[in-house]
Amino acid sequence: MPERMPDEGLVLGLEGTAWNLSAAVFGDDLVALHSSPYVPPKGGIHPREAAQHHASVMKEVIARVMPDPDRIRGIAFSQGPGLGPCLRTVATAARALAIALDVPLVGVNHCVAHVEIGRFATGLDDPVVLYVSGANTQVLGYLNGRYRIFGETLDIGLGNALDKFARSHDLPHPGGPAVERLAERGTYIELPYTVKGMDLAFSGLVSAAQESTAPLEDVCRGLEETAFAMCVEVTERALAHAGKDEVLLVGGVGANRRLQEMLRIMCEDRGASFAVPEKKYLGDNGAMIAYTGRIMLESGVSLPIEESRIRPGFRADEVVVTWRPEPGEMFRRLPAGQGVERGAEAVVELHGGDVIKRRCSKRYRNPGLDRRLIAERTRAEARLIAAARRARVATPIIRDVTADTIVMERIEGEVLKYTMTPENVALAGAAVGRLHRAGIIHGDLTTSNMIMREGRCVLIDFGLAHVSSELEARGVDLHVFFQTLESTTENYAELKEAFFRGYAGVFAGAEEVLAREREVERRGRYL
Repeated sequence: MPERMPDEGLVLGLEGTAWNLSAAVFGDDLVALHSSPYVPPKGGIHPREAAQHHASVMKEVIARVMPDPDRIRGIAFSQGPGLGPCLRTVATAARALAIALDVPLVGVNHCVAHVEIGRFATGLDDPVVLYVSGANTQVLGYLNGRYRIFGETLDIGLGNALDKFARSHDLPHPGGPAVERLAERGTYIELPYTVKGMDLAFSGLVSAAQESTAPLEDVCRGLEETAFAMCVEVTERALAHAGKDEVLLVGGVGANRRLQEMLRIMCEDRGASFAVPEKKYLGDNGAMIAYTGRIMLESGVSLPIEESRIRPGFRADEVVVTWRPEPGEMFRRLPAGQGVERGAEAVVELHGGDVIKRRCSKRYRNPGLDRRLIAERTRAEARLIAAARRARVATPIIRDVTADTIVMERIEGEVLKYTMTPENVALAGAAVGRLHRAGIIHGDLTTSNMIMREGRCVLIDFGLAHVSSELEARGVDLHVFFQTLESTTENYAELKEAFFRGYAGVFAGAEEVLAREREVERRGRYL
């Protein structure tokens, strides 16, 4: 183990991935923090103008936090993801400081820094993390030395979505606070709701909000209620899937009081702990870079100057987390109830050979949205389970259906996430191939929704399912499954190959679907 940095050793951190230039000094606690945001005169952020702003105020921002230079033991900087011109400006300053002070340089992943400052500020140990900022919307969890991405936006980050809507109504930048103020005076209106397993999409929601003729306050309320409910739903799904019992909210959009309230309610109802760091740690800030740089340096991580190039597409799951000695636990089996189990959406009661699945009202959701989702998903699940069975896909037999409840056959077997062998994953691939061949999209293809029984894979939980023969829909379906594999297994490549082998064995269009899945994956990667 590397020697621990002396307590008096300080790390200076520089953050400048987008519109805010910020510097901070961290020792055992925050020593100093100062920021200088770039505020565009009109419209959104212009990367070169933001970089010019950062360059013009860099000296002043650093001077405001710099202690006696002899006390500095390292320089940390935001290496990515972010806007190229902004990242380059900050990296150049960090290199110059490291050389001048003759101290190590540390390149910090911006997303991981949000998580680590959140853990530091709240005391949570191993949470499911909802990270919502301008360009980023992700649900993460720690496993086997990395922060794994359970789900994320397939198009635009939530903060950028709010900014885009705000610009269309000449509201100031950043748009989130302006939308929040208006929403507090508004009445909920119905807008498109797009959740795909643990992934989500905001473009259709923003377009509908921009085109709405309802009063602006009502549109803002509908936009917030819909977008935040989507985020809380995927967080709850990750919580149930992974078997964790803590939720951490980080990122600039996390300052929204309604989003915090919704997450808190969801966690109360599930018996989970919820925390959000104080506001100074939520938006992009130098403190998160300085703190994360310090714990990285303590664990022996530094970056040679010649290898310190910026990484605009730097993924959180690419970072090897050397500073956390524990491997991170996943799929912990929680104590079973007396014949009652609770998933992300429903309560399941076991009665002999039957299962009674009742969709629960969610207190965090607007009542109108809640009723709509329960009714739509219950009907869709019953209809498409029956359609899948007619197409010779293994599913439960439906016994009865009401507005919020389905009575169906009880499937005895092992949930796939607990028995992840290549053979079982290949059987899952074949089941999904038959489903797609029948023109049915599952919509929530996680390893929690597949049960292995007598040498075959039974698909369950069709609440997000729909009928489509489009290549895009099939590609997204596979992306949801592959992302689950990548975020929760060590032998991802082997399992992905096994799944596709089973899928291609029964579905003639498999290669085209796989090509589209790769395209969907690239959209989730930072540009």
